[in-house]
Amino acid sequence: MTPFRKTVLAALAGALVAAPAWSIDLLQAYDTALTQDATVRAARAAADAGRERLPQARAQLLPNLSFSGSRFNNNLNRSQPNALGIPTTFQDSYLSDNDTLTLRQPLFRKPVWDTYEQAKYVVDDVNAVLERELKNLGMRVSGAYLEALLARDQLELVLAQKTFMTTALDVARKTFAAGSGTRTDIDEAQAKLDMTLAQEVEARQHLEFTRRQLEVLISQPVDTLEPLNVARMPLLPPTPALLEDWIQRAETANPEILSLKARVEASRLEVKKAQGGHYPTVDAVAQYIYSSSENVNTPNSSYTNKTIGVQVTVPLYAGGYVSSTVRQALAQQQQAEETLEATRRDLGVRVHKEFRGVTEGVTRVKALEQAALSAEQLLLSSRKSFQAGARTLSDVLYAEQQRQLTLRDLAQARYVYLISRIRLFALAGAGARDGIAETNAWLGR
Repeated sequence: MTPFRKTVLAALAGALVAAPAWSIDLLQAYDTALTQDATVRAARAAADAGRERLPQARAQLLPNLSFSGSRFNNNLNRSQPNALGIPTTFQDSYLSDNDTLTLRQPLFRKPVWDTYEQAKYVVDDVNAVLERELKNLGMRVSGAYLEALLARDQLELVLAQKTFMTTALDVARKTFAAGSGTRTDIDEAQAKLDMTLAQEVEARQHLEFTRRQLEVLISQPVDTLEPLNVARMPLLPPTPALLEDWIQRAETANPEILSLKARVEASRLEVKKAQGGHYPTVDAVAQYIYSSSENVNTPNSSYTNKTIGVQVTVPLYAGGYVSSTVRQALAQQQQAEETLEATRRDLGVRVHKEFRGVTEGVTRVKALEQAALSAEQLLLSSRKSFQAGARTLSDVLYAEQQRQLTLRDLAQARYVYLISRIRLFALAGAGARDGIAETNAWLGR
C-alpha cells in the first residue's frame, strides 16, 4: 500500500471515529413514527374511506340524470293469407332505435335523508378513531423510548457495580495475601461479581430488545437516545388537582368516548332509517323518449314523448322484512349504548390509575432521591470504616448493593412518573403531541 493511500485511509478512519453519533429525542421519534407506523397509516386510510360516506349520502338527495339508448337490426318474417286465402310469407328488414333521457329528483325519501344524517356521525366516528390511534401511537412511542432509556440506565448501573465488585475482589485477594483478610471475603466478592456479570448479560439483552421495539415503530435504526436530564425535570402534581375533574375532562374529550358517542347516534338513525321502510317515496320525474320502428306493426314510424310529473311508490307488504330490520336496528342501538357505558366506566378506572401514577410518583421519586443520598452516605461511611478496620468487606459490599438497588428503583420511578403523565394527558383528550412535547423538554445532556 502506498503512503498516499495509507494517509487517506487513516484520515477516513479518523473522520469515522470523530463523527458524532446520530441522536434522536422523543418528539423526533414521535414525528417519525407518524409517517412510518403501519397502524397509523391504516387508520388514516380508514378515515379517508369513512369520510366518503357523507358525499355518497348527499348524492342520493340530489337530482339523478340518466340516459339509455339502443339500436337494433330487425329481420321480420310475417305470414298471412292473401286474397285467395293462400298463406303468404313476407320478409322485412329494418332498424329500430330507442333513446331515453330521464331526470329524477327525490322529493320525499325518509331512509335516504336519515342516511345523510347518519353519515355525519360516521365521519365523526372515523375522525375520532384516527385521533385515538394518534394518541395510542404517542403512548407506544413514549413507552418504547422511556423503556429504552431505563434499560440503558440499568445497564450503566450494572457496569458501575461490576467495576466496584472487580475492585472489591482485588482488595479481598490483596488483604488475604497480606494476612488481614479471610477466604470468605474473597468467595463473597467473587459470588457477587459473578452475579453482576450475569445481570450485565441480561441488561444488554434487554437494552437491545427495547431499542428494537423503538426501531420498529420509527422504521429506522437508533444510535443514540437523548437521556433524561433530572435537573430539568420538575416533579409536578396533576393540574387540576382533583381526580373528578380529570374524569370529567376525559368523558368529554377522549377520542374513544367521542367515537362511541358518534356510533350511538348513528345507531339511533339506523332505527329511523329502518322504520322509514314503511313510508312512501315521492320523486319528481322528467323524461324525454325518442323511438323509431319500435314495433312490428309500425316498422317505419317514429315518435317523441316528453313527460313530466310526480311518481309515488307506496310499500304495502314485504313479508315482514321492514319489521325485522327495525328490531335488528334496535338491538344494535342497545349494543352501542352498552358499549359506550362500559367504556366510560373503564376510562374512569384508567384515568384513576394514571392520576395516582403521577401523584404518587412525585412522592415516590422524592422519597427515593432521599434514600439514594442516604445509601451513598452509607457506602462512603462503610468504606472509611473498612479502611479503619471497624467494618468488614461484607459490610461494604452490602452497602454498595443497597445503593445500586436504590438507584435502580429511583430510575424506574422517574420513568413511571413520566409515562403516567403522558398517558393521563392522552386519556383526558389533550393533543397527541402535548404530553410528549412536555416530556421532551426534560431530555438532553
